[in-house]
Amino acid sequence: QVQLVESGGGSVQAGGSLRLSCAASGFTARRYRMAWFRQSPGKEREVVAVIVAGVGTTVYADSVKGRFTISQDNAKNTYLQMNSLKFEDTGMYYCAADLAYRDYWFAQASYDYWGQGTQVTVSS
Repeated sequence: QVQLVESGGGSVQAGGSLRLSCAASGFTARRYRMAWFRQSPGKEREVVAVIVAGVGTTVYADSVKGRFTISQDNAKNTYLQMNSLKFEDTGMYYCAADLAYRDYWFAQASYDYWGQGTQVTVSS
């Protein structure tokens, strides 16, 4: 049974940093994608960052380039280091897994499994 469990959210002032973690278990795929999505108040859920497991290729939304870094360790844990946080980064952050390595890395529908989410609140 695949499980994704996020942690690390919280409240921080603008300009601060947070590190989100996603503990993944229950699958043996060697080539897959992990992504962080976020849903801000009144907005659609959007992709923030994606990493290809085993290769390390990363992709970022334009709004977070240069500020956020996605990474993964050998234990299938995926991280999102968030620096220089802005008010507009506020939202619920979700970890997601695409075990079939589909073409559309930016689409929610490509991701089979989701975590429960962790809240990030940035005060200005």
